[in-house]
Amino acid sequence: MSKKVIVTGAGLSGLSAAAQLAIRGFEVEVYEKNDIPGGRARHFKSDGFTFDMGPTWYWFPEIFENFFRKFGYSTIDFYKLDRLNPAYRIFYGVNDCIDVPAEDKELFELFETIEKGSSKKLKKFLKSAYNNYQFALKEIIYKPGYGVGNYLSWFSITRALKHNFFSSYSRYIKSLFKENRLQRILEFPITSLGGSPQKAPCFYNLMNYVDLKLGTWYPQGGIYKIVEAILKLLDGLQVSVHLNSPVENYDIIDNKVTGIYTRGKNFHADYFVASADYYHAEQLLAKECRNYSDKYWDKKKLSPSALIYFLGVNKKLDNLQHHNLFYDASFDDHLKDLYDHLKWPEAPVFYVSCCSKTDKKAAPAGMENLVIIIPVTPGLEDTGKIKEHYYDLVTNRLEHITQQNIRNSIVYKKSYAQSDFITDYNAFQGNAYGLANTLKQSGFLKPKIRNRHLTNMFYTGQLTLPGPGMPSALVSGEIAASEIDKLHRKSMKIT
Repeated sequence: MSKKVIVTGAGLSGLSAAAQLAIRGFEVEVYEKNDIPGGRARHFKSDGFTFDMGPTWYWFPEIFENFFRKFGYSTIDFYKLDRLNPAYRIFYGVNDCIDVPAEDKELFELFETIEKGSSKKLKKFLKSAYNNYQFALKEIIYKPGYGVGNYLSWFSITRALKHNFFSSYSRYIKSLFKENRLQRILEFPITSLGGSPQKAPCFYNLMNYVDLKLGTWYPQGGIYKIVEAILKLLDGLQVSVHLNSPVENYDIIDNKVTGIYTRGKNFHADYFVASADYYHAEQLLAKECRNYSDKYWDKKKLSPSALIYFLGVNKKLDNLQHHNLFYDASFDDHLKDLYDHLKWPEAPVFYVSCCSKTDKKAAPAGMENLVIIIPVTPGLEDTGKIKEHYYDLVTNRLEHITQQNIRNSIVYKKSYAQSDFITDYNAFQGNAYGLANTLKQSGFLKPKIRNRHLTNMFYTGQLTLPGPGMPSALVSGEIAASEIDKLHRKSMKIT
């Protein structure tokens, strides 16, 4: 029996699935709609600047290392990682900022200087976060999530009850730390999952262990080095990646997908992995073949989209680190605009990447590479007028808070918003980070990784398990590959 798989979408989850299917002996081909692989982890170059278009944070180093180890490699075989110290800077106002250190001793001293007695609480908190991190890696992240039974064990049940997994993360943080600046440090990693700290379960404090203990890293040459590394694996595994090949429809016979139609031709395989946007992939199927109805999707709570500015500055800038969070406006008010009022934020918090502080090749000599990201509600109309309004707003605040002239030195400018996410990634409502990580949208309650009606079709990516982010994308691809391998072995009665 043949073992050919077609993967549609060359984002990290699709590339991961392709690589892990190939080492299991499958013949694999990848079809990608854009002219460059990588999905949200793409990059582009212009006027001497190199911009990563999506992810800029490198967390969960263990998951990346585990991925490449499966192929007999280490990350160092493909790119050099630097741990950032400080990990990032948080601005609360003019002359009011905190650098979050990479070293434990400095971190505990920082907390103690801001709130007396908080260092002891932080140590206890991080011990809990470590336990949740280990539990997630062993019991949750790599599971296919077909139902609650995937996660039920005496160990998991007793642990959930003992550690109060399901209470509000924000409420938990505020019960431990009274100082607003410390609360913001600890709430930030939850927002990186595309969720609200008020709605996220306490279990996600595992992200604080990832942030404060495992550290924030940077691959020299940029995030796209990860994509390039997996492409090298695929090349060695004889996996073809076909660009400029959007899938127009799936061919279906007797509850099985038999092929895809793209570039004016039909391409056939035995198994199919949809690594494109989950909702979009389902729209290419007849209604009776879809896992979920439009009504289902309309009820989902989405993570934010993003309004992004890629800026090239013709001078070196002061008072910025590689990663910078601007909380000089009300974080709570921004969250309300995002999740409750569903409107453009009045006074947004925002993030600035200045990777040229770490990577000399990201910008011409003597210049800086800036990426400004504003979390915004998905599904809103973005216009040129709106983009210019927020460009003026955030660059004025950036100048004011860092006390320097920047706008007059900007020599390259490109914006990217909800409509671009739809155009480039077919993103459901233009979302940037998938589903919000609420309790009702976690684990087995996420959209399923396997099609219920088509026996040989699977899904990967941020709208299914385990969730948003580059590490999750790698794991999502591995889960899909593993499930296809199990299905094929069963069909061949291989044990």
